[in-house]
Amino acid sequence: MSEPLSQDRIERALQELPSWSLHDGKLRRELRFDGFPAALSFLVRVGLLAESRGHHPEIYNAYAKVTLELVTHDAGGITEKDLSFAREVEAFTP
Repeated sequence: MSEPLSQDRIERALQELPSWSLHDGKLRRELRFDGFPAALSFLVRVGLLAESRGHHPEIYNAYAKVTLELVTHDAGGITEKDLSFAREVEAFTP
């Protein structure tokens, strides 16, 4: 099992992930797309990535808005696994 990261480590990582924030103990990113089809396409990519990594984010969708929240539940906090996932999502986010 992964260990939760210190607050200092999380804050340093967020400097490298400016689109992400800390919200209720989770890494959070809100995205807006041109419409539902674009949002759905993004959701599918995130879902496939999550499944391949065995790491499943909390995903919320309302038409063209998608919110991702990352936390490693079994570790009780944000871990390197969450940061790695956020970086991978950034690689294909418009």
